[in-house]
Amino acid sequence: MPRLQCLTMATSLILLLQALSLVSSTILSRADRITRLPGQPRVGFQQYSGYVTIDEKKQRALFYYLAEAETKPISKPLVLWLNGGPGCSSLGVGAFSENGPFRPKGSILVRNQHSWNQEANMLYLETPVGVGFSYANESSSYEGVNDKITAKDNLVFLQKWFLKFPQYLNRSLFITGESYAGHYVPQLAQLMIQYNKKHNLFNLKGIAIGNPVMEFATDFNSRAEYFWSHGLISDPTYKLFTSSCNYSRFLSEYHRGSVSSMCTKVLSQVGIETSRFIDKYDVTLDVCIPSVLSQSKVVSPQPQQVGETVDVCLEDETVNYLNRRDVQKALHARLVGTRKWTVCSDVLDYEVLDVEVPTINIVGSLVKAGVPVLVYSGDQDSVIPLTGSRTLVKRLAEELGLRTTVPYRVWFAGQQVGGWTQVYGNTLAFATVRGAAHEVPFSQPARALVLFKAFLGGRPLPEEF
Repeated sequence: MPRLQCLTMATSLILLLQALSLVSSTILSRADRITRLPGQPRVGFQQYSGYVTIDEKKQRALFYYLAEAETKPISKPLVLWLNGGPGCSSLGVGAFSENGPFRPKGSILVRNQHSWNQEANMLYLETPVGVGFSYANESSSYEGVNDKITAKDNLVFLQKWFLKFPQYLNRSLFITGESYAGHYVPQLAQLMIQYNKKHNLFNLKGIAIGNPVMEFATDFNSRAEYFWSHGLISDPTYKLFTSSCNYSRFLSEYHRGSVSSMCTKVLSQVGIETSRFIDKYDVTLDVCIPSVLSQSKVVSPQPQQVGETVDVCLEDETVNYLNRRDVQKALHARLVGTRKWTVCSDVLDYEVLDVEVPTINIVGSLVKAGVPVLVYSGDQDSVIPLTGSRTLVKRLAEELGLRTTVPYRVWFAGQQVGGWTQVYGNTLAFATVRGAAHEVPFSQPARALVLFKAFLGGRPLPEEF
């Protein structure tokens, strides 16, 4: 047979296999398509949700929810969103409480007018296994879970998810998240870059992390100055909180089950002065925050006074909605080994000491690799205060020899100041969001959307209205 004919046949075979693969993928994604969520208003975009099995042997599966862009989804990027905890739901917190297209209200869903799927195809992942609807058939899979396991699982998820949705393979990909996602996001991005050296699968265009845990001591010890500068604690208590027992020492002792009498004394006084009627995740808010925002409370525990109870609101719309059987059926979701969907996992045993391992160095490696990084902070959050994040970003810029390209200045959303920003080189940026809490898109949705749009476009935040 002539050589040219052989090549032609080989090419035809490859094209046939590719076509069959595409048909197979289309069938897989169609099975995950959401016809309509209960109580949902009519929309013009597609939604998908379901499972990606990351370990066939142990039947470990991660649950995802995809809200495609409202308009022209083919031309818009793919954005992966990860919530923190560790062990809290990106579906319940991110999608249904922060930047997704809907928010539960009683028995129905209402449109979020500042949904991020106006600008991108939004992919929400409940990770690690044991969080939300994600599950494993063996309970041992929930034990000893750590950052390394989570990052690897998230990488495998994306690899297999692209088999379901090959149309997104060459699309610009951004990874975003908040709180403990200051660990999840950089660690996943690092693995993606390493994987790309051999396989070139991921078209990673940038990461954005909000109020992130990046360096244990700097992030948590900035809490004392934040409390003091906002009038939440007295001068003597501020002195104790920065000398006798700082917050990183308390957390370290707490996670090891041996809180010293000195730290107990200091934190007790801090608690008395700040008051249990002030929410540490938004110090200006004078109403309760729904428990869907409890991701923060996992990474930042509070010493409880004897007999104290915490009221996290009598009604939680998201928890009620996601525990409806008709909703779970519409989402193609299953409850395995548990009777109830929860915001933060009560079956996951996560290695809490991983919080002490810095990720700011990984952020630096991403910047050096040319991956744009945005660190943003809600300025009313005292859990991971803006002062710590700003210090870490500035220090990193100096270590990398990056010059300031956008001096510290205000940025605008509408006709109001949206916050402050500073940019180093063309790959590292810091921004605050004025009036925002730990969960920025929940507390300042309009300003968060302006921030998100500028990040995707690689543009500086608006300096005039």
